[in-house]
Amino acid sequence: MSSLPRLDDTFPDNGVNEAEWATRVDLAAAYRLVAHYGMDDLIYNHISARVPGSEDHFLLNPYGLAYEEITASSLVKVDLDGNLVGEVQGEYGINRAGFVIHSAIHQARPEVACVIHTHTPAGMAVSALECGLLPLTQTAMFFDDVGMHEYEGVVLDLKEQERIVHDLGARRAMILRNHGLLTVGPTIGHAFTTMYWLERACQAQIKAMSCGASLKLPPQPVVELTNHLYKPETRPFGVLEWPALRRMMDRRDPSYRS
Repeated sequence: MSSLPRLDDTFPDNGVNEAEWATRVDLAAAYRLVAHYGMDDLIYNHISARVPGSEDHFLLNPYGLAYEEITASSLVKVDLDGNLVGEVQGEYGINRAGFVIHSAIHQARPEVACVIHTHTPAGMAVSALECGLLPLTQTAMFFDDVGMHEYEGVVLDLKEQERIVHDLGARRAMILRNHGLLTVGPTIGHAFTTMYWLERACQAQIKAMSCGASLKLPPQPVVELTNHLYKPETRPFGVLEWPALRRMMDRRDPSYRS
């Protein structure tokens, strides 16, 4: 296995500035957390983060590493055309499907710092349901508007980028039909917390539907009130959760920082 670029555990002296290093550490933590919560899929799927101060560079996992192997220094930097920036590729390139999805969103949504895409059983199951995500639980009521993108095959065609961006719109979450889940956020912590809640909502829905009993949907005014109470202007979101999650990862395995 060819060696990947390595950086110091704290702050490197190799041309990566402090802001990028902090983003690398947060992004590596997000990869480890997705694996911890069982939302990974072997070496597939992606979490990307915009490089601070850059409009056209973002960080992505090298194609071939499991999520539990990702470290701050193993992440690769790419531009919006899918070219590696300042990296020695070795045997690790990037997954083109990840580039197609993530670069489209980073280019269209400058306020988005992080994009997360998963293929979990619950997420794929809900993506195959005509009804999509239902407001069956308080967790599901966190989402007032989830985008829907119809399945067009493995995402390799650049022409699909425009439709992905259109279907996501200004939303923070989208279901990719017959495929999986996607969330975005102004920070890595926001995007991860949104994905965690979306995944939990999908899990609860599939479990409820599998019982074969009638489903009880709350009245729409209650759904709207509950959603209002989760709005960023009503309740801080992703602010307290992320530091707590980082502390948990530090206790379990701080190697993500390397």
